[in-house]
Amino acid sequence: MSTIAAFYGGKSILITGATGFMGKVLMEKLFRTSPNLKVIYILVRPKADQTPQQRVFQILNSKLFEKVKEVCPDVHEKIRAISADLNQSDFAISKEDTQELLSCTNIVFHCAATVRFDDHLRHAVQLNVAATQQLLLMASQMPKLEAFIHISTAYSNCNLKHIDEVIYPCPVEPKKIIDSMEWLDDAVIDEIAPKLIGDWPNAYTFTKALGEMVVQQESRNLNIAIIRPSIVGATWQEPFPGWVDNLNGPNGIIIATGKGLLRALRATPKDVLDVVPVDIVVNLTLAVGWYMAVRRPTSMLIYHCTSGNLNPCNWGKMGPQVLATVKKFPFEKAFRRPNADFTTNTITTLYWNTVSHRAPAIIYDFCLWLTGRKPRMTKLMNRLIRSLSLVEYFIKQTWEWSTYNTEMLMSELSPEDRRVRTALT
Repeated sequence: MSTIAAFYGGKSILITGATGFMGKVLMEKLFRTSPNLKVIYILVRPKADQTPQQRVFQILNSKLFEKVKEVCPDVHEKIRAISADLNQSDFAISKEDTQELLSCTNIVFHCAATVRFDDHLRHAVQLNVAATQQLLLMASQMPKLEAFIHISTAYSNCNLKHIDEVIYPCPVEPKKIIDSMEWLDDAVIDEIAPKLIGDWPNAYTFTKALGEMVVQQESRNLNIAIIRPSIVGATWQEPFPGWVDNLNGPNGIIIATGKGLLRALRATPKDVLDVVPVDIVVNLTLAVGWYMAVRRPTSMLIYHCTSGNLNPCNWGKMGPQVLATVKKFPFEKAFRRPNADFTTNTITTLYWNTVSHRAPAIIYDFCLWLTGRKPRMTKLMNRLIRSLSLVEYFIKQTWEWSTYNTEMLMSELSPEDRRVRTALT
């Protein structure tokens, strides 16, 4: 039997961000491989039209959890949804729920974050920095806690070209940023944000770097590890290939290309797209949780989960693969025949956006208007071009990440775990 799967048996586990993409896959893997775990606590933000229990029911009824219901029929009883709002300083958790979390939790997986590249700095600081600080404070009061796993991003230090598995200092003290966000108004924050963010391309990567500093500063005597995945993509193998529930990163680009909306991308064919399947990230996360709890290393460890060094995929390889796939399995109601070209500078990008993207959208909308239908393609195309501009920084560049700790962890696994933990093989 898998040593790691056995370890999570009987555990009480807290997952933040469990309603997000990676959080769902993490829950699925835990229930499928360790069905005898005690309980998974998930923090669920209240919505006017749905109770936390209704949101859990909706998640469990998705295709992702079909195999779980076979091996863990009582899965509904093992999920404890707790009403919480990470935008509030105390998470707005009731005293009863707080006491249960503090007294029962064995493992914390902190996956919650805002991943919007155009997010306002105040909101990004609250979710990625202040919420992490608050969760660490709670963790320090958990007498049964064995490990705290913080999910960061490989791009938290994207202002560097070679990134080691260490914490890099930020030019601004996280506590000062948190305090300033509480009293500065939005207009002032908008004005000073570019100076604060500095070499980082957006508030997301900047606040994830600050979040890592908070983990280092507030770790106290906690047993903590940080995992830095690169771009998290659809499932590779588990529980089945190709599951994804969002249009982030390459997912949106692939769909836009398959629909014939996107026909040119600003990148060179040799640029590396560092994508890691979500089930690989989850496998590493569970292996790290086991290692930190059982081996209890004397210092905080950081693990990179990237593909560029081991199995690089560049745009020149990916483009033909996407076109071949959509030719074999064409999208319904495609805008036009799919095609993929690459541009290398601002002028050619402007040309392609005008001639191949916006102009056909305007013509299409004109035809809709003539036939009495509502024009929609120009608005959609403008959103697509704006989305591409937000990820252009990451498309055009290549980074090197060291993976010494990840390789060390692989050597610590049993043969059975190396076989089933495809994350580390």
